[in-house]
Parts: sequence; C-alpha cells; structure tokens
Amino acid sequence: MLYHLPAEWQPQSGIMFTWPHANSYWDPILAETEKFYAQLIREIAIDEKVLLICYDEKIVRDFLKREAVNVTNVRFCQIPSNDVWARDHGPITVLKAGKPLLLDFTFNAWGDKYQMPLDNLITQRAHAANAFGETPIHRVDFILEGGSIETDGHGTLLTTRRCLLGENRNKTQNEAAITAILKKYFGFKRILWLSQGHIPGDDTDAHIDTLARFCDPYRIVYQGSSDPADEFYPGLQAMVCELQQFKNYRGNPYRLVELPGISPKMSRLTGDRLPASYANFLITNKKVIVPTYDDPSDEKALAIIADCFPGRKVVGLTSLLLIENFGSIHCISMQLPEGVF
Repeated sequence: MLYHLPAEWQPQSGIMFTWPHANSYWDPILAETEKFYAQLIREIAIDEKVLLICYDEKIVRDFLKREAVNVTNVRFCQIPSNDVWARDHGPITVLKAGKPLLLDFTFNAWGDKYQMPLDNLITQRAHAANAFGETPIHRVDFILEGGSIETDGHGTLLTTRRCLLGENRNKTQNEAAITAILKKYFGFKRILWLSQGHIPGDDTDAHIDTLARFCDPYRIVYQGSSDPADEFYPGLQAMVCELQQFKNYRGNPYRLVELPGISPKMSRLTGDRLPASYANFLITNKKVIVPTYDDPSDEKALAIIADCFPGRKVVGLTSLLLIENFGSIHCISMQLPEGVF
C-alpha cells in the first residue's frame, strides 16, 4: 500500500508543540519564551486545535488561561522532554489509503550534537497516552527530522544533501538506499536535491525549512541574502541557481520568490550569530505565521509571504528569542493532517 505525504497547506487537525522548561537550554530566557509560546498558541487556538506536550499539565494550563488562550482548543499531554523542537521529534503523518498514519522516525538530535533521549520517545509516549486519538503509528528505523523534508503534495520532495546524506545520520546507507526509503514511506516520485545553501548559526546541517519552501505546487519561496560581503552569500546564490534548474511535477520551471536578506542577528547570551530565516514560517488552516526579527526587512517579508498565500491571514511574530537556541517558528511546530483527532 502506497503512502502519501500531504503538503502543509492541506487540511489539518491541529498543530503540535512541546512546551519549554527550566531543565533545558531555555532556562536563562524561560519566562520570556513561555510568553512567546502563549502568544503563538493563542493565535492558533482561535480557530484550530493545538496538541501541547508539557512537563506539568496543570501549571501550563493555568499559565495559558492567564494569557487569554482558548484552552478548550488545546489538548494537553504530560510527557517529559529535553527540548522543544516538535518539527524534528514529532511524528510525520502520511496518508495510507486516505487515512492518517503516524510515522515515528529516530531522532538523534541532528547528528548527535546534543543529548536528547527523552525527545526521541515523545511520539511513542504521546501515542500511548491517546494524544493522537485512534490514529495508528508505525515505527521506522531510520533517522529523519521533519525540518529536513518539504513536499508539494504531488509526490515531490525538496531537501538538502548536506542533511539527508550526512554521515552523522544514516551513515551505513548510501544515496540510493536513502532515496528508496524516502520513496517507500512518503510516496515520493521525485526528489529535488539541493547541494548549496546554508544560513549562519544553523546547527541542523541545512534543514530545508530554513532555506526554501513550497507555497503551492508551482512556487518556491527561498531565503535570500542582500549582502555580497556576507560569507553565506555565495552559497545562497548557488542555491538559487539550483532552484532555477528544478521543474515542477508538470515539467515546468518553478516560480521562484526571494525573501529579503536579514541583517546579522547576534546572541545576547553568547555573542554568536543566530540563524534568522523568514522561510521558517508555519502554515495553519487559515493563517501563515511568520517569524520576524526586529529587522528593516520584516514588513517586506510579510508582504511577500501574503502574496504567496492568498486566502490566508499572515501573522508576524518577533522570534529573536527562538533563534537564541537555533530554531524558529516552523522548527517548534508540527502540523497534524486532517483526521488525526
């Protein structure tokens, strides 16, 4: 039976998040981060369900109530976690004979860069707690993060060689074997491999959701760079050349849309450069939630994304806090397609 991975813009049951806590890298900025999460969940829960993995349901529920969140649209699941990156430790949901199936891949913290054993167990534990309703689950013995794959909903995968073929994930498997697994579990007919492109501060080995995203089956929006002196400028320009060679599922060139460059954002904790990207937006049933960075390009980016998603409300949320730990709005969220609960 063939599987099918729906596009993010297709109908959803809800959005999954994992709540931050003090016993993590978020401790120095936890109070502010919790406020950000409340703001984000409040925006989504207006008209869509939220599945929230958290360390203590009562504490988090009471906090969200104080922050005026519609908690009737929030499904709480009390499970221990190491960190917040639901895009990568959450399930990737495919359709099998038209019905949702949760795929639980191995999560090794982006090539064993960190120790996050609890996060690798979240999907199984949440399923055992009936967080996903009656949706079945299938464990896949393969290392894969949701942020590393992007689909048009028509059998096309957009991804990066640096991440999916890196030796710190599935080092015993070559490109042919990895391609076969991707086609088997997602129903992909074509794989578009990017060899170029990387944003500063990224610790995921070039996740595609920081670089280029489908807006529909015919259009790709990508993170640009406006400073030729930036060390990352040549790689992003080379990525554009690759994108220009790709064809959509009907055999025609993609319409490419550039997102404006972002001035360097430095960590207030370490002074290091952080991975700011407008491409790390989240698509919900009625909205597109876009990370902004207190940057002069913010309004232009929001206008461009609004043009790419007619019929959806575009909401910008300042996300400088999130990138302190090297991710943004898409990285902390995982959509659950229609029928999951």
